[in-house]
Amino acid sequence: MTSVPSKIAFVVTEDWFFASHFLPMARAAREMGLEVAVVARERAHRGAIEATGARLVALEAERSSLNPLSAGFAAGQLAAILEREKPGMVHCIALRGILIGGTAAALARVPRRVYALTGLGFLGARPGLAGRGARLAVRTLVRGLETRGTRYLFENPDDPRLLGLDPADEARVTLVGGAGVDPDAFPVMPLPPQPPLKVAIVARMLWSKGVDVAVEAVRLARARGAAVELSLYGAPDPSNPKAVPEATLQAWSREPGIRWHGPTRDVAAVWAGHHVCCLPSRGGEGLPRTLIEGAASGRALLTTDVPGCRTLVRDGVDGLLAPPGEAGPLADALVRLAADPALVARLSEAARERVLSGFTERHVMEAVKRLYAGMLAS
Repeated sequence: MTSVPSKIAFVVTEDWFFASHFLPMARAAREMGLEVAVVARERAHRGAIEATGARLVALEAERSSLNPLSAGFAAGQLAAILEREKPGMVHCIALRGILIGGTAAALARVPRRVYALTGLGFLGARPGLAGRGARLAVRTLVRGLETRGTRYLFENPDDPRLLGLDPADEARVTLVGGAGVDPDAFPVMPLPPQPPLKVAIVARMLWSKGVDVAVEAVRLARARGAAVELSLYGAPDPSNPKAVPEATLQAWSREPGIRWHGPTRDVAAVWAGHHVCCLPSRGGEGLPRTLIEGAASGRALLTTDVPGCRTLVRDGVDGLLAPPGEAGPLADALVRLAADPALVARLSEAARERVLSGFTERHVMEAVKRLYAGMLAS
């Protein structure tokens, strides 16, 4: 009689990334009675991960490195860990986690694999022929690591198509509402008085997030007489080649109506003091957690018409969408919101309801549990 696998190993590059986005998946696995190992580069989040009942297994692998030799070395290290841990399934998170984890799973002969693509980052935002070539290479590499026991997890219906998959193919593809959010952790507070319209971006300070587009849009809106203030919360990511230099952030902060606050540990407090959750992404998103948190807090959403962002935000219903990379249309949206507090209030109320309809942690956990149960039964 074939035994049912009782352990799952999550493969992710950074412990902070798992702790900030994927703890509900570890809790879902634990609710199913599975033993959980999280293999990641350890920094300062062992406690948060192990509070779910999982174990953190340290793997040193530099996230920013695209060197095949470095990736191959990391895959070899990971294969040795998998051979020692003997999981029945591996759940590989994000592109690098999939490439390294899929290779290691092949070496360790673990056939049951979940490949969770959480967006393509700066590769997804890269325009032109070079961007298309990079995305084709990703498709070739990821699909080359596929087995009969492989299932795919996506945060939006656009990304499966990038890999040549049908988002409606429930036998191979599962769609979840991003990382989900605990709505109780983001209580709805009264909107601050207007004017001014207070807008915040809570994200890593990356060019791909369109932070510079937001800054220019605020300049344009204020030049048209709109009372708009922009707050930036987040740190540059030294492991990301698209990080905004700190000197640039400090220079922006000296301009009227713009302030960079650095990182924050109290995101709910940020939304309590602002009207609008903004993310003018250039693309490459899965489903941005910052938008889900802003919506859960009952704040209007202002973002771009790119995969992931448009999955959550319905233009004119719970937020406004603008073309990516263009400050003018984003400024138009800011002027409109600044002139219409009733619109801000209506979008804010609808945004909270949007999250409760399918983007909570519990929604994500139940979808993941159905995925795991089907794989374990196969």
